Amino acid sequence: MKLCFLGAAGTVTGSKYLIEHEGMHLLVDCGLFQGYKQLRLMNWEPLPFDPAGIDAVVLTHAHLDHSGALPLLVKQGFRGPILATRSSIDLCQLLLPDSARIQEEDAAYANRHHTSRHTPALPLYTEDDARRALERLKPVRFGDGVEISRGLSVNLRPAGHILGAASVELTAGGTTVLFSGDIGRPDDLVMREPAPIRKADHIVVESTYGDRLHEPEAQAETALGQTITRTVARGGMVLIPAFAVGRAQLLLYLIHRLKQQGAIPDIPVFLDSPMAIDATEIYHRHHAEHKLSLEDCMGMYKAARMIRTPEESRALARLTFPAVIISASGMATGGRVLHHLKNLAPDRRNAIILVGYQAGGTRGARLQSGERSLRMHGEDVDVRAEVISLQGMSAHADAHQIVEWLRSAPAAPRSVFVTHGEPGPADAMRQRIERELKWSASVPMLGQRVEIAT
Repeated sequence: MKLCFLGAAGTVTGSKYLIEHEGMHLLVDCGLFQGYKQLRLMNWEPLPFDPAGIDAVVLTHAHLDHSGALPLLVKQGFRGPILATRSSIDLCQLLLPDSARIQEEDAAYANRHHTSRHTPALPLYTEDDARRALERLKPVRFGDGVEISRGLSVNLRPAGHILGAASVELTAGGTTVLFSGDIGRPDDLVMREPAPIRKADHIVVESTYGDRLHEPEAQAETALGQTITRTVARGGMVLIPAFAVGRAQLLLYLIHRLKQQGAIPDIPVFLDSPMAIDATEIYHRHHAEHKLSLEDCMGMYKAARMIRTPEESRALARLTFPAVIISASGMATGGRVLHHLKNLAPDRRNAIILVGYQAGGTRGARLQSGERSLRMHGEDVDVRAEVISLQGMSAHADAHQIVEWLRSAPAAPRSVFVTHGEPGPADAMRQRIERELKWSASVPMLGQRVEIAT
């Protein structure tokens, strides 16, 4: 069996792993590169394999750095099945068409304002491409083994992280390679903890926070309440850029709890993201997959006023009283949150709360590093608002939690490949695995190919 690392190697985004076995070609994830421009430009490079020659794709979860290049794959000739959990499919039905709309809107803007070197500027893919990709998605239940071909099978195991997220057990010729996907936290207030490792001869493990430890989510909840209360006391507004899938639902739940406890003033809260609203409904529909009761799910709806239309979103700029606005995108790379940032960042009374991973090169990462000016819609916007980063609200396991998940393996694997991390965190995780678990670990480079005996 040959395993090739075609994304999430040397960086967090762009997950793609190609497996070749006895003439079969299987892809685990097909995500977009995000963050720095040099990474985003890689999305425009020809895929490093023949899309028509891929027999099947297995999707770990719906986030775009794992699923966002599926429309591109189908556009370029892939015609096989894409296996994913039912809830991941439901979320992809939101995320992929939205990603395509953004691509088309960006191209239209570039053509109107002549900001592209290409004439005409074209989208990476269209909504039609996204719809065709969605038609290839096939639901797989957790724990149900699926035979891809004779001697090659996959089994999806719960990974926590977000709704539907899975680790992938791939077995060929009696040898199992386990792809962790994005590992969730055992102390997550919404998602159930990742399932322990059942079997693995080789492991491909993420390392997003491979060099860091999270504060407990309870501390993050307290810090969230204190920041809201402090901002309201000075007459300001709170803006929270949030991933529409996962972080937005946790925020709604926490704000609901804080209001119930009387820990924050009873001020208006607005969820300004149609996708996050729809994702919240999917969390409600699949409530058996997470920790929240139906009553808790209803509390998420009660916590905020749902803002769908552009007119309602623009009206938020005219608010004259303290409020909380939760809006996508979570790394402030685009979407409605940019308009709120332009409006609120220059005022010292306001606060901006970052609640998830901020990939290098994004506005969220620049805010996190303390930059006091952001470029948005062709303008430089001063950042005078208070900026708070709540690392304890990440959906990813931290370094200790990753090692403890690995420790659940019934036997030492022959090798561990550390991926889905910046160079520093990835190498820190490699060292920790070798030191604490005494296992052989390496950090593969982009494009590296390894042979695995079966």
